[in-house]
Amino acid sequence: MESTHDDVLVLGGGVIGLACALYLLKAGAGVRVLEQGTPGCGSSHGNCGTITPSHAAPLAMPGMIGVALRSMLSADAPLYLNPRFDGARLRWLLGFARHCNWRDFAAATTARCSILQRSRRLLGELIRDEKLDCEFSEQGTLYVYRTAGLRAADEHDHAKLLDRLGIEVQRLDGAQVEAMEPALKPGVAGGLFHPGDASLRPDRYVAELARRVVELGGVIEQGARIEHLDTDGRQVTRVHSSRGVFQGAQVVLALGAWSPLLAKQLGLRLPMQPGKGYSLTYSRPRLVPRHALALREASVCVTSWNDGYRLGSTMEFSGYSEGLNRTRLDALRRGAAAGLREPEGPELLEQWWGWRPMSVDEVPIIGPSTRWSNLQLATAHGMLGVSMSAATGELVASMLAGTDPAIDAAPYAPARFGL
Repeated sequence: MESTHDDVLVLGGGVIGLACALYLLKAGAGVRVLEQGTPGCGSSHGNCGTITPSHAAPLAMPGMIGVALRSMLSADAPLYLNPRFDGARLRWLLGFARHCNWRDFAAATTARCSILQRSRRLLGELIRDEKLDCEFSEQGTLYVYRTAGLRAADEHDHAKLLDRLGIEVQRLDGAQVEAMEPALKPGVAGGLFHPGDASLRPDRYVAELARRVVELGGVIEQGARIEHLDTDGRQVTRVHSSRGVFQGAQVVLALGAWSPLLAKQLGLRLPMQPGKGYSLTYSRPRLVPRHALALREASVCVTSWNDGYRLGSTMEFSGYSEGLNRTRLDALRRGAAAGLREPEGPELLEQWWGWRPMSVDEVPIIGPSTRWSNLQLATAHGMLGVSMSAATGELVASMLAGTDPAIDAAPYAPARFGL
């Protein structure tokens, strides 16, 4: 059988797969990326592009299951659990519920904080050193509150947690927030500003990663839908795709929300579910925010670029259901209209949905498989794929090179799930 052989095959050309490919190439490996569409066409494309060490805390905490169950009654809730029966989703939800305790919350927060802070530092270096043109901005993220109650609750829980983690957060009153952001409507109760956060244009970031991968000698096979995996004892030997058959001394599984579907062929049950997100992209309105914003009551993220403006967020658990949900998009519009003087741009450029790869403990799955000796996993980054991309690429490259990683790899190991 004719096939192409490489040092490393990276399965998936989203932000994580491309970051892994780039760091592997920089470490001297020969790399080929298999992407079923075009680079970054999944969740890497339509998210808001925020780089957020401030998001160290996971959703999985005591009381969250009650919130999720109540959301079934409100199709426009920021966190929405579709009531349709789905066995795989139910098993994931039960696993998620087991992690909604303070011990697991603390462990997940520590693990997420470590990779987020490392990635934040690396991203600035990567974008500068590799000359990635992606509108990178280090102006921070501003959480905006219109009710004193939610502001006080976040101050007590979110801000104090970040203080303990060493992540800077500035407490602002309403007048200070309105002075920082003329784009906001009056009536702000207060804000929390995260100066260590950053933002970029995600589609441009992924395109630039792809450009550098090719310039450094890597190959990206577009339109390469993976159809079948051959194995021999403890190794993945061949990857059959719509573009041909490929072999790699090492294989990196970085397929985002599609990872569990392919992993079944290898007898691996990844404890993941797709969390569906939405965004609306416009041409720039006259009055745009100076910072990336989180409008907290509506859970709407707002970012702007030189020629674009985006409203995003929401989390919908509906399994692998495809397509736009008009109710969710309307909720984004209402949330923006409640907080911004010009909530929408002159022209609607794109309505988008994508699946975020959510693990039951909300910690990414990165590292060697215990079942397959030449398989590395790099998946389950949830809503933080862009934020965690650089550190994930560095971590995978160091593990394959046999060098000491910059951060402790143990919290992300597939072995915690017997994978």
